[in-house]
This record gives sequence, C-alpha cells and structure tokens, in this order.
Amino acid sequence: MTKKITGKTKLLGVIGYPVEHSLSPVMHNAALAQLVVRVASRREDIAQLGLDYIYLPFPIEPQNLEVAIAGLAAVGVVGFNVTIPHKQAIIPLLSEITPLAQTIGAVNTVSRQNNKWVGTNTDIEGFIAPLQTTYKQDWSQKVAVILGNGGAARAVVAGCIQLGFAQIHVVGRNMQRLEEFRNSWSNSPLADKFQVHQWEELPKLIPQANLLVNTTPIGMYPKVDESPLSVEEIANLPTGAIAYDLIYIPKPTQFLQQAEKQGAIAIDGLEMLVQQGVAALKIWLQLETLPVEVMRQALQNHLGLGE
Repeated sequence: MTKKITGKTKLLGVIGYPVEHSLSPVMHNAALAQLVVRVASRREDIAQLGLDYIYLPFPIEPQNLEVAIAGLAAVGVVGFNVTIPHKQAIIPLLSEITPLAQTIGAVNTVSRQNNKWVGTNTDIEGFIAPLQTTYKQDWSQKVAVILGNGGAARAVVAGCIQLGFAQIHVVGRNMQRLEEFRNSWSNSPLADKFQVHQWEELPKLIPQANLLVNTTPIGMYPKVDESPLSVEEIANLPTGAIAYDLIYIPKPTQFLQQAEKQGAIAIDGLEMLVQQGVAALKIWLQLETLPVEVMRQALQNHLGLGE
C-alpha cells in the first residue's frame, strides 16, 4: 500500500546529525501504514481519526539546531525524535520537559502541545525492555559498566538504577566531560547511584561487569570496523555477561562480535529502538495499542533479517 500524501498529512520525524543511517522512518512509517489499514478495514474515516501522518528524517547540524526547531514549529510538525548529537543541546530550546527528562538531563522525544514544544525521554523504556523480558534476572547483585558519557549514557544510567543494579560505573575518555557528567546530576536523587571512571580504569572494571553497555557512536555506520574497546580490553569480560550496544547498524557491531567471542550474550540496539519508538508514538498519536510486531518486522526486513 503506497502512502498518499496530501496537504492534510501531518509531519513526524527524527532530528540528528548524521541521520541518514536512522531506521526510525522505516519503523514508524510501517506502523502508521498498518494503523491506516486497520482503520480502513473498519471503514472508519482516517482523517477524522487523525491517522494521516508521515515520518521523515531531518539532518540538522549542531549550529543550526535553534533555527531548525523554530522551523519545525513553523511548518506544523506534530512531534519528533532526537538523536546524536542533540539530546542535551535541545533542552534550552523547549518550553517544557517532563520530570523524567529533567532527571536524566536528556531528551529523545518532543511533542507539540498547546503551541509549545514539550520534551521527554523514552530511551529508558526502550533500553530496559529486553532486560525485563528476554534476559530478565535479579540485577540487585549485579555490576553495570557503561562506556560513554553523552545523552544516551544518561538514559542507560537511569535504566540501570531502575533495574536495581548494585554497582553502576560510567567510563569516559575525557576527564573534563566526565566531571561535567557527574556534576550535572548534582540536583538529582540519582546522583549517588553511580560512579565515574577514566578509560584507563577499564582493566579492573571489565572483569566485574555483568552488563557492559556501549553508548558511544564508535562502530556506527559508516565506520563499521571500529570498536570502543580493543580486543585486549574486552578479553576479560566474564563468560555469560551481557554486552549491549545501543548501535543497531551494523548488526552485529565489532563490539558485539568481540564480546560474543568471549562468551558474552549480545544485545544490539534494535529492540531498544522499537520500544522507545512505541513509547513515542503513544505520545504523538494518543493511542495505547500499536502494531509493535509490524515495527519490529519492518526493521528486520530492512536489514535483511526477515523470516
């Protein structure tokens, strides 16, 4: 079924730089098309139900962020996702952010409400989903090691706290940015729930890790031969640990390939993408029931992983 776009079609999208690698348009447009089919099968008026949407990628360079946000409002965009490198930079440009996003200090989903931009964060929901279902266990005696200290790392920290990890370690290469990361949580109730470390401390942290998460963009398409860790650094990851890469292109990343060779369980960012996307669509469309499997299958087909 080909999407018919008219002057009444409402706009959704994702902003980032780069953004051409994003699979969000594949997933969201599949869901929107399925919702239209569902409505049409019941012979209800699509326009009346407000399901006439299209989801587009918007490549926005950092220096253009402020004018772009104003432009998205001017052309009537209903809502959008936020990816690297805008998850923190966008906050001052929004009229309101939810307490959750305020606590994390990062926004990944924005909606237009009462002519104002309102930001929230659905990354936590997306991140913890596979850890609450497929790989569910008692995390209260477990150790999480998180690579990177950007916007995505903030959601992972909050997710690990929500899951109840005994220890949470955030590791970064730049000491100044690490200090900024730690200090930015000073007014948050989560401030004393994690520790920060320089990259040089990884050799003593990796052997303790039950969950090792890559939140950096290292290894993302097109630089598919890169990894945040060397083979030597990841060699001490315990057998049976979970290696979780938020990147979903390529599938699997070098990081996950290395981890699997050490006997680790690999989780890529695909399910996180699906679940955070479901949460975002619920906000934009004000619907509780969404075609989750259609979204997942659309991504798998796009990546050549379909049944």
